[in-house]
Formats: sequence, C-alpha cells, structure tokens
Amino acid sequence: MTKLQSICVAFSCLLLAPLAHAQPAKLQRIGVIHEGGPYEATVQGMVAGLKQAGLVEGKHFLLHVRDLKGSLRDIEGVAKQLVSERVDLLFTVTTSVTLAAKKATRDIPIVFYAGSDPVRVGLVKSYAKPGDRLTGVHQPAVDLVPKRLDILKQLLPGARRVVTFYNVENPISAQSLAEARGVAARLGIELIERPVRSVDDVVAGVRALRAGEADAYFQTTDVTVFVATPRIIDLARERRLPMLIGDLNSLQNGVLAAYGVNYFEVGRFAAKHVQRVLLGAKPQDLPVEIYDQVQLGLNLRVARELGITVPQPLILRADLVIR
Repeated sequence: MTKLQSICVAFSCLLLAPLAHAQPAKLQRIGVIHEGGPYEATVQGMVAGLKQAGLVEGKHFLLHVRDLKGSLRDIEGVAKQLVSERVDLLFTVTTSVTLAAKKATRDIPIVFYAGSDPVRVGLVKSYAKPGDRLTGVHQPAVDLVPKRLDILKQLLPGARRVVTFYNVENPISAQSLAEARGVAARLGIELIERPVRSVDDVVAGVRALRAGEADAYFQTTDVTVFVATPRIIDLARERRLPMLIGDLNSLQNGVLAAYGVNYFEVGRFAAKHVQRVLLGAKPQDLPVEIYDQVQLGLNLRVARELGITVPQPLILRADLVIR
C-alpha cells in the first residue's frame, strides 16, 4: 500500500464511521449484482452491516438481487434491467461486474467491492477523490496470488505440477495468471493452465484430470473459478488433489488450505458506504477504502486424509485451523 493510500484509509475510517440508527427519508431500493458462490456471503455481510447501523431490510430498504452464477456474459443487460426497476443504488461485487455495470449505466450511484486496483482499471480517479458516481472497497486480491503460491510450496515441497483454471474472457484473470507464472518459475513449479469460459467448464476440467496429472489445484484471481469452488471440492477429493484457494468460507467444506479474506466481513465493511449513499451522500465525496484483513486457514483433517504433514510453523501462523 502506498503512503497516500494509507493516509486515505486512516482519513476514511473517521469519515465513514457508521451513522448510528440514521434512517433514509423513504424506502430505498438497492440493486445487487454478484457472481454467486462465495460472493453471496459479501451480500449477506452488507445486509448485516446495514442492520448493525439501524437499517432493516423490508423496512428501510429492499434488495433487487441478481446472481450471475459465474457468468460474465450478460452483466450489462442485468444492470440495465435493475435501472429500469428504479433502484436507488447499485451494489456490485467483483471488479468485472463493476466495470460492466459502470459501462451500462449513466446516473445511478454504485458502491463496489473490487479485487483489482480501482484506479488502475478505471473505476475511480483516485482513492481519496473517486471523482464520479462510484466508490467502494478495494481488497487487493490479485496481490495475494504470489503469497498463496508460496504457501502451497511450503505445504507441498515436492509439488512440481500444479493445475490452475482461468476465464479467457476476463482481463483480471490474465493479470492474476501473469503474477502466478513468475512466482511458479521461481519456485520450480510448472503451472498447468486450463482456459475456461464458464463454471461448467471448470467442473468438467477437474473431472477430466488424470491420476497423477497434477500435484495440486491452485486458485488465481478469477470470479468464474471462485464460483466453481463448491462444485469441485468433492471431485478434487476423489482424485486426492490438494486444493489451495482464496475463500476462507470454503475451508470447512474440504479444501486443504485457503489464503484470502472472509467475504462476509468484506460486505459488512462495504455497508458503511452503502449506508452513506442511502442517506444522501455522493459517492465522489466518499474515499475508496482498502480491506486488508487477509487470513490463512488450514484444514488438518483434509491434510491427514491426503497423507500431508503440515509444517508446524505454518500451523502457528494460521488464523484458522480445522483439526
């Protein structure tokens, strides 16, 4: 994080403290677009954050939710539909969704969660002064890829070939994959790169893996691949394929390790922006905040099942350990 971004975060923590029990003048409609899967927890966290601030669903606001189920193909159409339903605000989850929603709309305020730098991808002009009708939360998801791969090597020092999937239609995925390639080369790991266009493609790709073809499954930053996670966990376990992913909420479902964020907490963090806009604040006056509560989770039950000995220093570093 740059010095300027650090200053912005410190300032915004004061500026964006929840307005205790302040209520909008009328019933507000919030349009929500998310990719499904782990990202549904972000919406739940946002609603919980609003409730904590005194805004109750059905009494102070209504949700118009669109779950894209991992597809990036009709985001603009969905955004336009929500505008036709006269929503007062859009809450968009992931960078790809937000970029498409911005392109498809003109006047409606947007509060986003973005895993890529929102300045670099063109969502806002700066962290301190977004300068348009968008603001929100940035969690540096792409930046976590090198560390996640390094953790995989610590867990599986003998790993040589690691399979990873990426959506060829997602430029954010390409950026993340480029990060992974450089680190993999340094660690002596060959990335088996499998292009996909849908969640079904990811499922089919895991099902098609031959015995011994890969030593582990590794997740870069790709919304389609993230959404596929619940559907491939059992397939991976059948193939005795260790999984290292970015969603802490999936740890208890049978993955070996997760290095990333709790999406529920990300949503609760973003609720401050949603509340402010519902109460009349302009997004351009609300600095973009950075969510940096990254956690390491380990599932020792899965490790034992796969015959993997997890290094004790890694266990001691972990924020969440399932024994």
